[in-house]
Amino acid sequence: MTSALAIENIEVVYNHSVQALRGMSIEVPDGKIVALLGSNGAGKTTTLKAAGGVLVYENGRVASGRIRFFGEDIGGRVAYQLARSGLAHVREGRHIFADLTVEENLVAAGNALAGRGVFDIEPVFTYFPRLAERRKQVSGYLSGGEQQMLAIGRALVGRPRLMLLDEPSLGLAPLVVKDIFSIIERINREQGVAMLLVEQNAHVALRVAHEGYIMENGRIVINGPTEKLLGDPDVQRFYLGAGDSGEAHVNYRDVKHYKRRKRWLS
Repeated sequence: MTSALAIENIEVVYNHSVQALRGMSIEVPDGKIVALLGSNGAGKTTTLKAAGGVLVYENGRVASGRIRFFGEDIGGRVAYQLARSGLAHVREGRHIFADLTVEENLVAAGNALAGRGVFDIEPVFTYFPRLAERRKQVSGYLSGGEQQMLAIGRALVGRPRLMLLDEPSLGLAPLVVKDIFSIIERINREQGVAMLLVEQNAHVALRVAHEGYIMENGRIVINGPTEKLLGDPDVQRFYLGAGDSGEAHVNYRDVKHYKRRKRWLS
């Protein structure tokens, strides 16, 4: 199967000294949703920033390894160049234009994609009817869930081939999270857009993803089809908070006998 994104053994360094990723490798097949999970500080957002060409703006760089977008080496390319090639990055924190209306935000996103052809904002309103109701409303007055919908909608305007989604559930009520992930799943199903999804809510992410990777300290330690991850007792105990005896979530570092299973290592 064609890879929409292939990250091959990359090392990422910030400020010429702080190493954030160590031999990181991950693959997103074309048309599939891949979940990237892990605790805070594991390197998930850095992985998306490396793939999305954002590191250069934050004094970071890919020190070694390779990143391919549909087989093309995209090392050295920055965010706006990748966006115009069909790689959309929905960053954590939404990053909308709060002083513009919903409609103006979508038009601005389309105008920024020089070379991508004529854009159409109407499909966004098909996926997000609540945005259609508020298309003339200033975006800064939207609810958190509506702003997240707008952030995803801005990415959709460019008809992406790959979407990087960073914490789409952050700060949202459970019912809103359910709605947004339902729409994410629908976009993938109807448009065939590949997605790399970073998410703290492992239960929600693994329900919509086809494959999953789990990070620790800048490396992938467990990966596989989501049904295998959901059925693995180590994943259940250390990442989904459901031990064999029903105890609360346990951090693997606190359990001496925990050993990573080599059969899962990438």
